Amino acid sequence: MNAKYLPHCLALTTGLLGGGQAIAGDLLFWQNNSLTYLYGQNFKVNPEIQQTVTFEHADGWKYGDNFFFLDKIFYNGDKDAQVGDNTYYGEFQPRLSLGKIFDQKIQFGPVTDVLLAMTYEFGEGDVESYLIGPGFDLAVPGFDYFQVNFYNRQTDGSRPGDDVWQITPVWSYTIPVGNSDILIDGFMDWVVDNDENDRGTYHANLHFNPQVKYDLGKAMGWGEKQLYVGFEYDYWKDKYGIDSESFLGDEILDGTDQNTASLLVKVHF
Repeated sequence: MNAKYLPHCLALTTGLLGGGQAIAGDLLFWQNNSLTYLYGQNFKVNPEIQQTVTFEHADGWKYGDNFFFLDKIFYNGDKDAQVGDNTYYGEFQPRLSLGKIFDQKIQFGPVTDVLLAMTYEFGEGDVESYLIGPGFDLAVPGFDYFQVNFYNRQTDGSRPGDDVWQITPVWSYTIPVGNSDILIDGFMDWVVDNDENDRGTYHANLHFNPQVKYDLGKAMGWGEKQLYVGFEYDYWKDKYGIDSESFLGDEILDGTDQNTASLLVKVHF
């Protein structure tokens, strides 16, 4: 997606979500919003101890679905060399359903729909990227939903990371436990290629990020799918595409392979 069109896409999406009741009834089938608080240690590349507040929005509409999140990250104790004691990062992920656009049922094997998947990555510093490729909704027994998106990545600017492919499964799985549920959901971003230019090398990397959450609101009789507690596990091989073996040349420090967990509280509204 060309950068100059992003503000128009964001404005259109905002208009759809914030429009009148008639527009919502015709176009917006469902939506969900949440706030998450995370506290974790043993992070790599950035300062070791982090607190994160995340806003998430997901919706399904007449021609596809959208997902948006924005992280506000606070570094405890140490400042990050690039951004100081706090920063932000977000992604906007619209997908257009071919089945809905052409009003045709697309189904073969486990595939229940084929989509055009896009992502805009943004944040503080030189982090902007644009991703586009095919997406697939899958019917996987036991799962609430399961998606696999294939993206071609393009960076904004001259840093390495252009024309590499990323495979991103996204899932949700619910396990009944007593009078409540445990929800396991998350994603994996697997960048399968390397890229190199005169600014450096972007290395293939794998980011696995599930959340394991107990529906405390349902257990306490306050309403289901509203208040969760649990943890987020974060494994990132060669974080940010930085090869752990060559991290900062001779100053390898403790590498770029992240393996940590954060305590989590999540509220849906």
